[in-house]
Amino acid sequence: MTTMALAKKLCTSLLVAGILISSNLVAAEFSYDKKAFSGEKPWTSEAFQNNPEAFQFVVIGDRTGGANQKETFKLAVGQLNLLQPEFVINVGDLIEGYSDDKAELNAEWDELDKMLAELKMPFFRTPGNHDIANEVAQGLWRDRYGATRYHFVYNDTLFVVLDSEDPPREAPEGIKEKLELYNELQVTDPAKAQAMLAEFMADESVVAGLAKEIDFGEDQLAWIKDTLAQNADVRWTFLFLHEPAWENASDSFKAIQGMLKDRKHTFLAGHLHYYDYDLLDGHEHITMGPAGASFHHEGPGNVDHIMWVTMTENGPEIANIALKGVFDRKGLDPSLFGAYDRKGE
Repeated sequence: MTTMALAKKLCTSLLVAGILISSNLVAAEFSYDKKAFSGEKPWTSEAFQNNPEAFQFVVIGDRTGGANQKETFKLAVGQLNLLQPEFVINVGDLIEGYSDDKAELNAEWDELDKMLAELKMPFFRTPGNHDIANEVAQGLWRDRYGATRYHFVYNDTLFVVLDSEDPPREAPEGIKEKLELYNELQVTDPAKAQAMLAEFMADESVVAGLAKEIDFGEDQLAWIKDTLAQNADVRWTFLFLHEPAWENASDSFKAIQGMLKDRKHTFLAGHLHYYDYDLLDGHEHITMGPAGASFHHEGPGNVDHIMWVTMTENGPEIANIALKGVFDRKGLDPSLFGAYDRKGE
């Protein structure tokens, strides 16, 4: 089966699932002793937030690019099971990558997939530059997970996952070895690790790479146009990509924005390891903070978090939840403090 056929099969299955789920939803009923409460009542309203067409999902950011040795992402997986969203979407960089050794890459994906197997809800991947750092990694992704770009419809809402890594971008010189050393130093000498990261982020080639435009090929542009045309009447469109292409918009990304200008939509990305919000031409463009990846900047966007999205009849309601703010019924576990809040180390 070809990659395109796999993608179409996935989309059809998810579309059918979304229709079935939507058609069977019924708002919960509220009952009480009306004789006992015939007059004043000790509650404010009986208009519960239980619209059956509303649903909740979570967006989660980068795990790697300096993998957090406190296993923050693993902690987040447990927290997602506590929160019980209907599904989770990542915005890329799940493995450290930057290898052309298939055995090494498969081992990293196996480790990650074992972690994700603990989730009680579906998890949707978006390819990042660590996940697809070269043609070998690109081919391996397609062997393991099928398409690098795809879409699905859930409860009359379109979800489009774009591939910002096609073709894979040129890696910074010596990046694999630097990441291995950095990850080791996080355990043995955290101060030296921080100094190494600061030096890396100040490197001219790294700065230039971050400023480089993200181009989308003609095939992907045609696919986006076709996907939007086939789903013209949905109530909202969410688009996910790893690199926030709007930061330095290429002509091809501007073309994508043009395709979307007359529909309600939201863009979500990662890559920068720093939360940022942009309202461009009336549409939200959001860059996720990390969920275990290295902190690259100082400031309020420097936070491990997840994004809780409730899709309502008026559009998405968004709540960002810092991982340090979620713990189970037993209370905050002091032994996990470093993973809850890495600034507390």
